Order: sequence, then C-alpha cells, then structure tokens
Amino acid sequence: MERLAGRIMLLSGASRAFVGFLAGLLAVLTQPPFGIFAAAFVSFPMLVWLIDGVATHPDDGLLKRLRPAALIGWSFGFGYFLGGLWWLGNAMLVEADAFAWALPLAVVGLPALLAFFYALAVVIARCLWSDGLGRIAALALGFGLAEWLRAFLFTGFPWNAVGYAAMPMPLMMQSASVVNLATINMLAVFVFASPALLWTGRGARVGLAIAVALFGGHIAFGFYRLAEPAPQPQGKATTVRLVQPVIDQAKKLDDRERAAIFEEHIALTTAPAENGGKRPDIVVWPETSIPFVLTDNPDALARIADVLEEGQILIAGAVRAEDAGAGLPRYYNSIYVIDDRGQIVGAADKVHLVPFGEYLPFEDLLSSWGLSSIAASMPGGFSAAKTRPLLTLPGGRTVYPLICYEAIFPDEVDRNAPLADALLNVTNDAWFGDTPGPRQHFHQAQLRAVETGTPMIRAANTGISAIVDARGVLVVGLGYNYKGVTDTILPGKMPTLTDPAMRARIFWLVAAALLLVAIISRIGFNSRKN
Repeated sequence: MERLAGRIMLLSGASRAFVGFLAGLLAVLTQPPFGIFAAAFVSFPMLVWLIDGVATHPDDGLLKRLRPAALIGWSFGFGYFLGGLWWLGNAMLVEADAFAWALPLAVVGLPALLAFFYALAVVIARCLWSDGLGRIAALALGFGLAEWLRAFLFTGFPWNAVGYAAMPMPLMMQSASVVNLATINMLAVFVFASPALLWTGRGARVGLAIAVALFGGHIAFGFYRLAEPAPQPQGKATTVRLVQPVIDQAKKLDDRERAAIFEEHIALTTAPAENGGKRPDIVVWPETSIPFVLTDNPDALARIADVLEEGQILIAGAVRAEDAGAGLPRYYNSIYVIDDRGQIVGAADKVHLVPFGEYLPFEDLLSSWGLSSIAASMPGGFSAAKTRPLLTLPGGRTVYPLICYEAIFPDEVDRNAPLADALLNVTNDAWFGDTPGPRQHFHQAQLRAVETGTPMIRAANTGISAIVDARGVLVVGLGYNYKGVTDTILPGKMPTLTDPAMRARIFWLVAAALLLVAIISRIGFNSRKN
C-alpha cells in the first residue's frame, strides 16, 4: 500500500484527475443499493494521497496554487455524483419527445455542478494542508463545510451526503439520534481518510486512535440502542395499511387512464386484511395517487366514502387547486386526509419543490427560451406552501407530512416533527424506474426516523413503501415494483439524546476542533520546513 500511495502522489495533470474521478466512482459503492461502507476506506485515502502530491511554486498567485487542488476535488466529486445520480436521466425519458434533449443535463450536467462543492472541500483542506493528522482534520473540515452548504445553497440538494456511507444499516444509524448529518459528514470523512496515516505523516498513532474510537463508538452505540426494547405503540394501537399500486409513470400522464388508476387504488384499499388480521384504521396512498383535482370530482369523494368502513381514514397524495385570481388556478402538490363520509378533514401542501421538476426557476426568462418544467401540464407548475403543519387525524393521532424528496432534508424536519405520532412520507419514484434512485431515497428517509425518534409511514407508488420504527428498523415493507398492500400496527416513539439546537452547536464545536488541529499542524509543518 505504501508503494501505491507513492505512485498516486507522483501523478499529475490528466492522470491525477482521472484517478480522482475513479476514487469518487469507487466511493459510490458506499451508497444504496450497494452499501459497501468499506469502499470509503480506499477512496478517501486515495484522495488524501492525490492532495499530498500537489506541488506549487511559492511565487505563484493564490488562485494558481489552489487550482490543482480544486481540480482534484472536482474530479472526485464528478465521479461520485455521476456514479450516484445517473438514474436522474430516466425521468427525462418518461416524456422523451418533450424532454430527451435534457438527458445530458441531468446525467452529466448536474453531477458536474455538484462536483464544485467537493472542489471547494478540497480547496479548504488544501489551504490548511500539512502532514500527518492535520491534513486528515483539514479534509474532514472541508467536506463538512461543503456538505453543509450543499444542504441549502440553490434550494439545496444533499442527496448521497458522504455521511450516509457510515450509516448503511440500522446498527450504524443510531448516532443520528445524537448528532446531525452535518457532523456525521465530517466525522465520517475523518475516519474514512485515516488509513492514509499508516504510511505518511506525523501524528499517525493519535489520528488512528481517534478514528478507531469514533468508529468503535459508532458501532457500540448502535448495539446499545438496538438492544433496548422496540418502541411500543402509545395509547390505542393503530393499524396502518400501505398501498403500493405500481402505476407506470407514462400511464399516470395519460388522461384516458385516470379512472382506471383511481379504481386500482380503491381495489387495493378494500383488499382483505393480511392473514385475517384487524382491518386497517388508516390507509395511505402515495404521492399524486389521485389522478385528478379531487375537489372538482365529488363523485370520487363519494366513491371513497363507499369503500371506507366506519372510522377508517384515507391519507392520499393529490394535486390541490385554488383560485389565484383573474380566474387562474394555482396548483399545489398536496396530501389530503379523508374520513369515512368522504369529507376532506385535513390537508398539507409541499413546501420544498423540485427545481425544473415541479417549477421552473427564473420562469419568465427561461420560458422565453422555450424551456419548461416537467410539471408543465400544470400551468406555471406547482406553487410552494409557506409552512408545513402537523396533520391531525380523526381520533387525535398526528402525522408530520413530507412529500417526495422533502424527506432527504434533515433541516426540513423541524421542531414540530418530534411532536407527531409519526412522520409521513408519500412519494412517486416511478419517474426513475428500477434504478438506485428509489433505494437511495428510502435510505435517506429512514434516517429521519432515527433523528427524530419518530416512526415513519412511507407510501411509494412503485416502492419502496415501508413502516420504519423510531430506530430506523424496517417493520414491514414492499419491495420495488411489488404491487400490493401491507398492514401493521404503528410503532411507538423513542426519545433522542439531543435536540436540533444542541446538534447544531455540536456541529460547530466539532468544526472548530478540526480547524484547531489543522492550524496547529500547519504551523508545526511550516516551522519544520523552515
């Protein structure tokens, strides 16, 4: 391995960029559907060695000295995001006649843009670079800050944040009940990069000891949490039915299929309880499962009333319309709560919309260039809600609504979430086909349950639908492309050890500690050189 490290350090130019790309591509194996976290123990040391090999002339200007580091970070990021997000192109092929032109932008353009965050991460690290432990701390700090920015800049897109690599299974998810994803991103990079200390630099023993302690504590805490009794239902047991209809996205866009799609959901709703069990109290349909504006179709509400038994509740994704003035409708991607009389007794609208998918940014300008959002069938696309209320169900249960990719944003899950009896995530991943996308989406949603100590109800059109308990453990689920229903009793809640405010403070304390280590190491490195 020492010989490999030396060869990587001696690379330059295109060869260095290509190895950086391969290292990023290797890191994708840490994400679903693979979940091979050990791959990060190879990819991040490779990244360290690539940065070790950067040599610049002291007379060069700052930008010229940082350019090689930026290229290494960008190449690593491009490999990581290209390998992890290529499946986004599948959405462009659903309506290929209208959006096939955007395929290169989705498959190559977005990864190329996201790679600039990792370029920034390596530039930050390079500014603090030294030898030994200091450079590992600098790299962890750089990635921590870059991932923190990626979570909210330009509406945010923290998909496949590096910290998820350290949490491929419930055993390794429990740390999320103590620290936030931003902190896990930093600590994960520190641990994953630590093997680079075996062959180069000072402070190897201290750095490796810290990394082993962090990783060992991460695993041990997982064993401790999972050894506790499973969270039990609170109050009267509530049985939830997940409906997974597996409707092809092209069919959902065909106006002639709307009645048939609606009836498919109705048929699954009325299917007998599994193994002769208790009939469900709550039935959950996926995102946009009702294929028309429900308030314009009283017959549909009457049909729902006919099939719901007394006391049953339907939660369904639908498009909601309201008058925006001048006779123009405004559309929302919404969740409805419907009782056994066919009355809409609750609703919540999506707050965080998908750029170019649900709305067109800079609409006046881009539409003049002939561009449109994928949701162009809705004039003007969807509108965003300003708040995300708790949904109170008949009987007093409350759920915290997260529509589609809102579940990938830890900060979208605000202080109201732990007050709910369950998180509710409805989604339609049919756009992306049988690719890594739906698996990655489920994995990230799973972590929201652990962070809040709150079980999650998740209904997806084509999968993965599941009930996840407050520890992220799968209670029941329906695999991708499996058409059917599953019933289970809603699990209880579980206390977390810290609140969101405390977790934010921990993030900045860890960042400050890494910065201090990097600066001290950098000062010592410079003094030794002189």
